Amino acid sequence: MSALEIARPPLPPFDLEAAKTKVRAAEDAWNSRDAARVSLAYTLDSRWRNRSEFPQGREEIVSFLERKWQRELDYRLIKEIWAFASHRIAVRFAYEWHDATGQWYRSYGNENWEFAENGLMRTRHASINDLAISEAERLFRWPSGRRPDDHPGLSELGL
Repeated sequence: MSALEIARPPLPPFDLEAAKTKVRAAEDAWNSRDAARVSLAYTLDSRWRNRSEFPQGREEIVSFLERKWQRELDYRLIKEIWAFASHRIAVRFAYEWHDATGQWYRSYGNENWEFAENGLMRTRHASINDLAISEAERLFRWPSGRRPDDHPGLSELGL
């Protein structure tokens, strides 16, 4: 393992608690909107499928995320575990954001993750759909950053 690939516990194979910890850590990192920080959870050669983009490696991941958060303003994300086995975790998620015109969206999706032995994600496949919503329909209203522990998750919100 190189100095650029520091182990990220919990390590596979995952049990339910370890998988939940991995999911919350990913949610917290993405809610930071710090592309460099987020990229550290992925192997140096990590491969993604995100909508119609296919970033590969940390440098492309950082560029992708920087572009994403320049376009998706006031981003707030909730992830929830769907299934897990050995080195893989499936999650469902929703996030809210608005564009430069002020139009709000709720984006829904699923991700399939595969991890290396060191706990870094080597593969991420995301399928995402966007729904235009009004400002009044927003459900994710916590201050920028980590979702508070007492904020409802997707199931509690009926999503």
